[in-house]
Amino acid sequence: MKVDEVRTLEEHFERFGVEGKAFRAPARVNLIGEHTDYTGGLVMPMAIGFQTVAVLSPREDGRAVFYSQNYGTEFAVDVASVGLDRRGEWSDYAVGVLWALAQEGVAVGGFSMTLRGDVPLGAGLSSSASVEVATAMALLDYAGVDLPIERLATACRRAENEYVGAKTGIMDQFVVAGAVAHRAMMLDCRSLEFELLPLPEDVRVVICNSMVKHRLADVAGYGDRRGEVEAGQEVVRRERPGVLQLRDATLADLEACADKMSAASFHRCRHIVTENARVVDSRAALLRGDVVQFGEIMKAAHVSMRDDFAASCAEVDTLVEIASKQAGCYGARITGGGFGGCTVNLVQADATEDFVTAVVARYRTATGISAECFVCAPADGALALRAGVLAAKDGAK
Repeated sequence: MKVDEVRTLEEHFERFGVEGKAFRAPARVNLIGEHTDYTGGLVMPMAIGFQTVAVLSPREDGRAVFYSQNYGTEFAVDVASVGLDRRGEWSDYAVGVLWALAQEGVAVGGFSMTLRGDVPLGAGLSSSASVEVATAMALLDYAGVDLPIERLATACRRAENEYVGAKTGIMDQFVVAGAVAHRAMMLDCRSLEFELLPLPEDVRVVICNSMVKHRLADVAGYGDRRGEVEAGQEVVRRERPGVLQLRDATLADLEACADKMSAASFHRCRHIVTENARVVDSRAALLRGDVVQFGEIMKAAHVSMRDDFAASCAEVDTLVEIASKQAGCYGARITGGGFGGCTVNLVQADATEDFVTAVVARYRTATGISAECFVCAPADGALALRAGVLAAKDGAK
């Protein structure tokens, strides 16, 4: 599941006539902790082997020229005049990073950049963060600047929030930058402290794409949910001293405020409060190697996303139901922002082949849709990928 980096370098040279330097960033899947990140909560994602490659070479005319091999189109802008001028196209993610890094004081000259990725679009695997972080890695190297992961992830998040216009939290950019192979990451989205947790060797993470696409900048439901959460959070903050964000609230706090908020806000906030608790419980389950309990927590998380957050859809619910009935499947749930996309499934290693075959066949029978399934292992993030390249070069000297 890796983009052909050599071919991308060759195509960059063919297009621009100058050799470039390549940088990679993965996709991610979130094991548990959905819609908690923008209220200072807890999440547990991992990077996966899909990638975006960004190839950059300098140019002398002060222009930033972005070319997408996936879309076959090019967009150019003067580096010195980049502002909040989104186009509603793929280029916003890359130009947004250029803009956001300028806000961080990172100055670059003109450049050509080729982008190519294999992250499924609209699947909830964070193709946008993969593009953003790959772009940022290339631009930071070009500028000779090394930002700590907190500032790198924050700049990429600002690109998506303020330039693209998608109200996401920081989880995606942080794990895409900072993940480590063979580990899941438990991230505190308020302090940005994180812990790397091992997944048992005898289980696999299987991602099943419902083929129902979403785009968070366009999905009205996503913005509605965010607004309902923020309205409820504001009530809890006002009524319960010491609660700054939903991260600080207990279920009792929320229930005490239920009559002062809309029913929708109460249900959205209940998902977030209970989801934070599920992340904590998932950490404990992983540390003791209890995949059965972890799977049960995943199932409860899906019910919460479906019923309290109302961010699933019929096809995804069907996919989860089918997966949950298969031998060797410990747990299944929707992953990502919702309203389509993928499910994440925890499956016994020696059952994965039969699991994939059965799920694809039964989902097609039920919906007429051919799902795509991927067996994944926790992968390195962009920083670890860069470190690996540097270490390889040092070892070759």
